[in-house]
Amino acid sequence: MAIDIKGNQPENFTSGPDTEDISAPSEDDVGTNGRDGIMSSSPMATDNSKGKGLLVKAMKILNWMPRRCRYDPENPPNFTLAMNILLAFSGTFTVANLYYAQPILNVLAEEFGVSYERASDIATLSQAGYAVGLLFLCPLADMVPRRPFILFLIWATATMWIGLCLTHNFEVFISLSFLCGVGTVTPQIMLPLVGDLVPAHRRASSLSVVVSGLALGLLIARVLSGIVANFTSWRNIYWIAFGAQYLTLILLFFFLPDYPSKNKGLNYFRVLWGMAVMVVTEPLLTQACIIGFLLSAAFTSFWTTLTFLLASPPYEYSSLEIGCFAFIGIVVVALAPFWSRLITDRFVFLFSVVLGLGFELVGIIISTFIGSFTVAGPIIHAIMMDSGANFTHTANRSNIYNLDPKARNRINTVYMVFAFGGQITGTAVGNRLYAQGGWVWSGSSNIAYIGVAILIAVVRGPRETGWIGWSGGWNLRRDDIKEREPGVLGNTDVEAAPQSPARLREEGHESEKQSPD
Repeated sequence: MAIDIKGNQPENFTSGPDTEDISAPSEDDVGTNGRDGIMSSSPMATDNSKGKGLLVKAMKILNWMPRRCRYDPENPPNFTLAMNILLAFSGTFTVANLYYAQPILNVLAEEFGVSYERASDIATLSQAGYAVGLLFLCPLADMVPRRPFILFLIWATATMWIGLCLTHNFEVFISLSFLCGVGTVTPQIMLPLVGDLVPAHRRASSLSVVVSGLALGLLIARVLSGIVANFTSWRNIYWIAFGAQYLTLILLFFFLPDYPSKNKGLNYFRVLWGMAVMVVTEPLLTQACIIGFLLSAAFTSFWTTLTFLLASPPYEYSSLEIGCFAFIGIVVVALAPFWSRLITDRFVFLFSVVLGLGFELVGIIISTFIGSFTVAGPIIHAIMMDSGANFTHTANRSNIYNLDPKARNRINTVYMVFAFGGQITGTAVGNRLYAQGGWVWSGSSNIAYIGVAILIAVVRGPRETGWIGWSGGWNLRRDDIKEREPGVLGNTDVEAAPQSPARLREEGHESEKQSPD
């Protein structure tokens, strides 16, 4: 698919086979201008022209989209409930790629004739690939049109997935697992797109639906993988995943709206450096990232050590019974949109962050001290932790997306890098503490994570512009909601928002010449 790395678009940008301004050259341009015109009389030039003509036709096919999906600056796409559900569905069966292998690592070890420790490299490399894609691919979404970028990544990942279904070589399997992990970052490109398409007064509730879809993907992958591998061949779950990815690709191809790139002439390496600069120049982003790190550490610590707890006395549950704990995530999927619509969309985002963290803290405390002798503890913990984490992540994202509408993918990348670091930390620390002191020790570390996160949240008020303080008042009601935000025309801002200092430094004199909308 044709992707313009610099994000250049004509002023009235549309896409499709009947537009003149597409990334590939037109047939009339091939072989008639410049050097091609000089060589057109030779047989070789004629063959080259035919080849280029075929390339042009292929590019037109790849760039084709239904008329209803084409971007019209006079009538920007409306973000409907059906579109919200479609993106949630897409996120579910895309992020699930990272988790199919986790419940069946023992089966994969036997299939490929390797040790359990070696088989664990499958899950590790999938996550490592995801981290690479997160850091190096997601920022590109601020520079290129996102529809072809998303479709290309899903197509590439789904196509490589065939190798996972067929190969009998372990080295090939783990290599493809890494590459598929790189391409599985499309949900992290969809989330900022939701932030662009949805008006401010509906942003949190719409984001929560997509975030719930990601949680559902984790649930479906683990449960479905365990069940299918238990009763049939493990390869069947990979074939099911392959079909789900191509179904997602087809649905998005026909229904995902086009959207022009929001930045012109950005340098990729400068963009990467700019993300590092954001962390030390944007107090709100730093606050959200630290909270996201601690929240993710507590989350992964719990779900990692829960397996050890339930497999040990007095429970001694089977792997299938332990896998059924993932169904608790359905509660989160059901509650999240209502919570976001009633609270996050109406009150300052910090209020939802603190409320979600407090909700989670109560569940962790209860589980830590009763979970060793009654299964009610882990159940309460799972419900309250999953719900609180969902509420907090949604509010954090909604908050930081307002920093710079033209840099939402980079901002989301910074946030997710911190969250991913928290996941790694939580897994390592949780396992070590559980091995040394059992459930109470690992649970106490989770209490500490969330306690520190609450302190980080309350030291800086929702309207504070500095690093610490509560300037701007204590009013919990949001005062920044607009009925409808203007759409994008060419390379203009998506919505009215002042440029942050970090953004001005990144874009240099071009940004300084622009006046805030």
